Parts: sequence; structure tokens; C-alpha cells
Amino acid sequence: MIEIQDLPELRDPVMLVAFEGWNDAGESASRVIEHLGEVWDAETVAAVDPEDYYDFQVNRPRIIRHGPARGVQWNTTQVQLASPEGLGRDVLLVTGVEPSFRWRAFTTEILDLGLDHGVGTVVTLGALLADVAHTRPIPVTTATEDEALARELDLEPARYEGPTGITGVFADGAHQAEMTSISVWAAIPHYAAQVPCPKASLALLTVVEDLLDSVVDHGELEEESRAWERGVDELANTDEEVGEYVSALEEAQDTSELPEASGDAIAKEFERYLRRRRDGGPGQA
Repeated sequence: MIEIQDLPELRDPVMLVAFEGWNDAGESASRVIEHLGEVWDAETVAAVDPEDYYDFQVNRPRIIRHGPARGVQWNTTQVQLASPEGLGRDVLLVTGVEPSFRWRAFTTEILDLGLDHGVGTVVTLGALLADVAHTRPIPVTTATEDEALARELDLEPARYEGPTGITGVFADGAHQAEMTSISVWAAIPHYAAQVPCPKASLALLTVVEDLLDSVVDHGELEEESRAWERGVDELANTDEEVGEYVSALEEAQDTSELPEASGDAIAKEFERYLRRRRDGGPGQA
């Protein structure tokens, strides 16, 4: 780990993590970390040495200009520190490219940084392609290995079995290190996977707000989400097969017991509305 600046004593810190690549359909999860870094004015405090973990023929460095001179920018994973006003705790934001090698050592190195500075909770964000309609709320699954926490926050127990990316390894590493590990995954329409999906980023951000019990400035995400949906509408309207497929997905989602249609979900949405009015945050009526 390359420490760029000394970390101060942190206040009840939490770590939010997302990686570009296999775990990041529609660039949805990494966009959330990028957005939080901007609205919270986060500062980069550490970076992973890319020499140890990346295949530069796959993730090539770039030549960029720094003022009058040029230099090499290496793809890596960075750690940023944010101290959001009103949150009462510090947040370490971790984002970068999924590593090519030595995933266990990579995970241990970042988690050790968190443990050394008092991080007790790690939230990993991811996004996957699924058979869902772009016109409906983005399904988001929030799961944890901690049974007591699952009951307290009404989360799902982690049950997934199958291939995983660095996000899954990171979540498991946090659990093995006896940290509270929470995984948040958004499902985005596979037929609209060619472009970034701000609607999924907004859905993930809303869950982060719930987990932190805080209001976050949504910035341009809400307008970008509406523009994204209009763009996919145009695709569905000009391609008969896509249009019929979307209609079938809509019918399937509308007749299923989705969390978005439950009484608990409606109550949570109303609580968010009241909190935004109380805190004077974005979306205040």
C-alpha cells in the first residue's frame, strides 16, 4: 500500500467498496463511489501498488499531461477519506480496477488498512445483468453473513453460490476478519448493458443512504436516470422484438412479489421523504 498522506484518528469509520469490471455492470457501482467522493469532497489517502496486482497488457497505463509536462498514469485501486457533514463518522471510499493477480493478498492489504484505523463495517457495491425491465424500479439486493444484523436491518442472509469477482472475495475477507460485511447488488436490464446505467447507481446510492441513515446529494443522477430511461424507451419503441420483450418483463415483474412493491418498501420510501424534508437535503419539497 502506497500511503499518500497520513490518516488522522477516524470517527467510527465505515468502508464503502466498488470495483470496475466484472462486478460493475453498467458502471453502476463504481459510479456511486465516484459520486460520493465528489459530493463529500474526499481526499485520496492511499493507493495499491499496481506492480503487484495488475497485468498492464490488460489494464494499460496512460500518458496524460500534468500542466506543462506529461507523465504515466497507472491504473490501480485508491482509498479516499471523506468526513461528510452531519454524518458523525468518517468514510473510507475504495475503488479501482479488478486486479489481475493475487486477489487474497490484495484484499488483505486494503482490509488491514481499514482495521488499523478502526473500520468495523465494510459495504461492498456491485451490479449485474438480469432479466428486468428498464421501466420498473431497479431491484437491489442487500445481504449479510451477520444473522443478528440481518434481523435488525431487515436484510437478506447471504446465500449466493457460484462464480464471483473481487467484490465477493472482498466481502468474504471482511467477514473472515470479523468485520461486519454487507453486500449491495443492483440488477440492470441486460438489453441495455452497452451504456452506463445511472438509474442503477441511484438505486445503490439510496441503499447507502439507508445503511448510513443519512441524506446524500444526488447531484445529476436523478436527471441522468430519467434521460437513460428515455433513451432505452426509444430503443424499445424502434425495435419490435425488444419492445415485446420489455412488455413481457414488465408483466412478470408486476405480478411477482418484488421488494419494491411491498409495504415495508413503501414505508421506507416515505421515511426517506420525511428525512429529506427534515434535513433540507436534495429532493426537499
